[in-house]
Amino acid sequence: MRHVAPPDVNRRYLLIDISNSFTKFALATGERLGRISRVPTAELAATKLRRVAASADVLVVSSVVPKKNGAVRSAAGAKPTLFISAATDLGIGVDYPQPKTIGADRLANAVAVTELYGCPAIVVDFGTAVTFDVVSAKRSYIGGVIAPGLESMTTFLYQRTALLPQLTLREPTGAIGKTTRAAMMAGAVHGYRGLVAEILRKICEENFRRSTVRIVATGGYAQLIARQLPEIKAINPRLTLEGLRLIAARNFS
Repeated sequence: MRHVAPPDVNRRYLLIDISNSFTKFALATGERLGRISRVPTAELAATKLRRVAASADVLVVSSVVPKKNGAVRSAAGAKPTLFISAATDLGIGVDYPQPKTIGADRLANAVAVTELYGCPAIVVDFGTAVTFDVVSAKRSYIGGVIAPGLESMTTFLYQRTALLPQLTLREPTGAIGKTTRAAMMAGAVHGYRGLVAEILRKICEENFRRSTVRIVATGGYAQLIARQLPEIKAINPRLTLEGLRLIAARNFS
């Protein structure tokens, strides 16, 4: 890996994380992430980015929605723009049979957890899907797990049944629901914690029996689900953008 020079403190980056449901973006330097803004990805357009892009020297993007990439390019104009992939200089290795298929947000999470928390590590990202991404003790991304997201599961029940209501998810009052809504809440939240805990157990059993693993959560439902899971040692809602900041500093310093 190449030597990384100290970040140029005067260079400003626009970091953009385009996920299926929401897009988050923030201005940053190589050392500090600024205030984060969020818009529904369906509403993302060049006009929403152009004003903030005017304050940046470089745009660095993780995108899992290719049809929105054109809006970023339009907003960037002639400014350097990096859409990260496994071919990008990430500062970590990628030990994966088909690296082109890894989501850019998952790579950004792997970079951030390695640099901010150490490795071996697992990132649990509670988004539209919940993803588990694993970094080995040798600082290499080695794969992960993808499962349905919590909101996707509860919305499916609402859409496919005649009598079950749509939920606003929160902590259940107990393990047994006394109403239909409370029963669904208990099943969703307690059941989802069980899913996450079992996947983490299997990953650690197969790969890290003799190691201390840093397990970090991020994403929209991290606070609700992860705070009751002792396996998860930290919750960082800024993790993906922090990964983009670190990649930006590495590639443009």
